[in-house]
Amino acid sequence: MIHVPSLVVLGQTAEPASRIPLYIIMVYMCLLFALGWISSRLFRGSSKDFFVASQSIGPFMLLMSVFGTTMTAFALVGSTGKAFSLGIGTYGLMASSSGLIHTACFFLVGIRMWSFGKKYGYVTQIQFFRDRFESKGIGYLMFPILVGLIIPYLLVGLIGAGNYIGGVTRGMFPGTFEAGAVPAWLSGLTICLVVLFYVFFGGVRSAVWANTFQTIVFMVMGLVGFLVIAKGLGGLEAASQKALEHAPDKLSREGLMTPAHFISYMLVPLSVGMFPHLFQHWLTAKSAKSFRLTVIAHPICIMIVWVPCILIGIWAAGLYEAGEIRVPQLPNGKPNANAVLSVMVKSFMDSPILVGLFSAGVLAAIMSSLDSQFVCIGSMFTNDFIVPLKGEVSDKQKVWLGRGFIVFIVLITYIISIFKPTSVFNLGVWCFSGFSALFPIAFASVYWKRLTKGGVIASVLSTAVTWALFIYDALGNKGEKWFGEVHAGEYLILGVMPVTFICLASLIALVGVSLLTKAPSQATIDRFFPIKKA
Repeated sequence: MIHVPSLVVLGQTAEPASRIPLYIIMVYMCLLFALGWISSRLFRGSSKDFFVASQSIGPFMLLMSVFGTTMTAFALVGSTGKAFSLGIGTYGLMASSSGLIHTACFFLVGIRMWSFGKKYGYVTQIQFFRDRFESKGIGYLMFPILVGLIIPYLLVGLIGAGNYIGGVTRGMFPGTFEAGAVPAWLSGLTICLVVLFYVFFGGVRSAVWANTFQTIVFMVMGLVGFLVIAKGLGGLEAASQKALEHAPDKLSREGLMTPAHFISYMLVPLSVGMFPHLFQHWLTAKSAKSFRLTVIAHPICIMIVWVPCILIGIWAAGLYEAGEIRVPQLPNGKPNANAVLSVMVKSFMDSPILVGLFSAGVLAAIMSSLDSQFVCIGSMFTNDFIVPLKGEVSDKQKVWLGRGFIVFIVLITYIISIFKPTSVFNLGVWCFSGFSALFPIAFASVYWKRLTKGGVIASVLSTAVTWALFIYDALGNKGEKWFGEVHAGEYLILGVMPVTFICLASLIALVGVSLLTKAPSQATIDRFFPIKKA
């Protein structure tokens, strides 16, 4: 019998829970604040430095910033919750395929995009698309769609942080907050203010420094936390045995998924090839050689982070079915998967100091994505919307325009996050599905000369329409859906993920319309597909 501490019944302790974890989180926030201030002192004052760090980032910091940017609440809070609900197949869904597909995207698309950015001075991907397809209009079309897809990504971070902090601080403030826990609105506000401080003053350079520090923190503390939880459960074998006895379906690779459903998930990691914030990090690289370490080490880093989170989720499923832990419920009566990680941490880490350090690691993973996304949106607003609209804008004005829009987006995202908590994993999948459907544009733009403006516009519009249509259908009540149905907690169309049909619509529109419309001028083709001299 695994010993479960009394803290399992969260919020029902006789006296207030120790606030030491919260104090450690506060110290971590102060350290991050200080690091942001120090790195902002290195800001050179130019818009190029604010948006792409003057393309001065070396191999190690590029790896840390790129990896840290791709690891969000989706990877930690979301993967643990998904493994709790679905089982070990969660690793195959995203982690193993992500390791291979992310690396392929970095190698096949990232290096080429970096070379064009270095050669022609791009600081956003839309600038590249405008020149590649000889159209200002493409920028105005893509800007709202990309921003619209990034906002759910930002929500993933804030919602995940709110759920985690709420769980780990439960019982600390009885009579002050509901369940005695720090409310999501307060934790989200604190995170937004800290991130906003260092990106406002230092731009992407501060984001890279912070990402490097935070990536190291969450990788180290994630492993430490995993080992401590495993020890609290009696070791890896005892923990896995509990899951095998009470939740055997969670240890089956197929689990609740059909092969077609499983395979369709492999389209989701293609999203990294179209992430605007990742494109911005690519452009910070000092040289093409800086990509080598990222291409080699990124899959290893993914494994280091995802394996512990997924195992914790599976163990939690076994304990939950055995009645040995309690997970807060959603309004529909089902366990809140987003709260599983915090429940396990608070239940099996006896040391408040360790709980605090592990919690700092979780927040590090979340914040290492938020900062890059905030800077990216500010850059896109300035360089892809205002500059083409107004024409001449001074370098100093570009920086302040970027800062202003960053503040605006932070405010909007924060307000939305406190109203509608939802599944971090599912929200992330919908967000990534939209970016995945746009990936054919990025790939074809650097490999297919015949790709046209009309094809790109058709692809973007088909993606927007199908994505919006499917997500609207997914939100409908049971029996009212037009296209799909909910299976194992996920919305499926003909047994596969909606991303399958969104990508298919995007690809057909891209290729079909390109073949029917006029090819780009020879000058543009020569510019982006130069003939190599013998």
